[in-house]
Amino acid sequence: MSRNPSQARFDLILIILMIILMIFGVIMIYSASTTKIGDLVERENYYLKQIIWVVCSLLALVVILNIPPAFIEALVLPAYLINLILLVLVLFLPAIKGSHRWISLGFAGFQPSELAKLLTIILLAKQLNKTHITNLQILKQAVAVTILPLILILIEPDLGTAMTLLICVFTILAFSDLPFWVIVLIISPMISIVASFNLYFFLFWIAALVFYLVRQRLSLLLAGLTVLLNSALYFLVPFAWNSLKTYQQNRIITFINPLHDPFGAGYQIIQAKIAIGSGGWLGKGFLMGSQKNLQFLPEHHTDFIFSVIGEELGFFGCLFFLIIYFLFLMRLMSNVSRLKRKFMYYASVGIVANLVIMMFVNIGMNLGIVPATGIPLPFIAYGGTNLLFNTLAVGLIMKFAAQKSLFE
Repeated sequence: MSRNPSQARFDLILIILMIILMIFGVIMIYSASTTKIGDLVERENYYLKQIIWVVCSLLALVVILNIPPAFIEALVLPAYLINLILLVLVLFLPAIKGSHRWISLGFAGFQPSELAKLLTIILLAKQLNKTHITNLQILKQAVAVTILPLILILIEPDLGTAMTLLICVFTILAFSDLPFWVIVLIISPMISIVASFNLYFFLFWIAALVFYLVRQRLSLLLAGLTVLLNSALYFLVPFAWNSLKTYQQNRIITFINPLHDPFGAGYQIIQAKIAIGSGGWLGKGFLMGSQKNLQFLPEHHTDFIFSVIGEELGFFGCLFFLIIYFLFLMRLMSNVSRLKRKFMYYASVGIVANLVIMMFVNIGMNLGIVPATGIPLPFIAYGGTNLLFNTLAVGLIMKFAAQKSLFE
């Protein structure tokens, strides 16, 4: 006998861990919104807005947990098409900080690219949920579903979101019925472009690629063309690099190495590293971060909020946050591992990949080990759109895990 969606048992521990992250985020946004210099205290209302978004996100979570799964699946394609229209519309709206990412709703801003990630993941999972689908059909579906939102997001421009979406798609393909060697062939040129800047690394990569292709026993023609194409990139990349103008080369160098432009594009990452390093083991104390209070650290309530955590709460404060986040991700992946239906499994894998990538990149750029890309820290950084859709995404996984017997 089928269970009613409202009677399904959802993962209460996962919900509690997510709420803890949200509360911790509001507390740190409160600190990031506060400037305290001596007896002078000034405070912005970012934390109040975040509280409203937390309440809205939790209400949306309740709604999605009670919507029939068949309705969600049927709604994906229309929502995807509407979101494509919004991605086009946002390009004609006034730029904010040099990019066209936001649609102003008066009381709040809406970022279509955040919704595009979730809808693209779910639609791709739905398209791959077919019997007797060939490798070529899998690749066609992946390209067809991904290409338009990817291009529109790049035009905004929003390289960080575009790269996150691309990695999520590759992750879904890696867990699909597509042979892994096909994915290796697809991403090999990207690795070759990066490796071509160092001869020894490039030779090691080509040797590893040849070894892998031989182990897979691919046809000599396919393996030979793959090695030839990747080898050719070693000679083509320097030519392409030298054809760029000086300012274009400087932008790319600074993107990779912020110290190349310490007072320009690299300023935020350098200040973030100073903030985290100055926090020591126990931090400077709540509200007492000097980099934040003296406004040396821009965007400290959004992209660089992890630096506020490091400066004010120190190593142990960061450790507490990372442990909670680790437990949250482990619980989430435990739910995913129990899914049997391909649609649910692929969609959940893409959602987890998105959260992991965002966390890794955001913390990495705060530590200065990855370039600054404007990717927020999920459930912690200020931003309603990101919080809402990440909450809905987690809600989908909980719904799939609780209702999976209806579809097995």
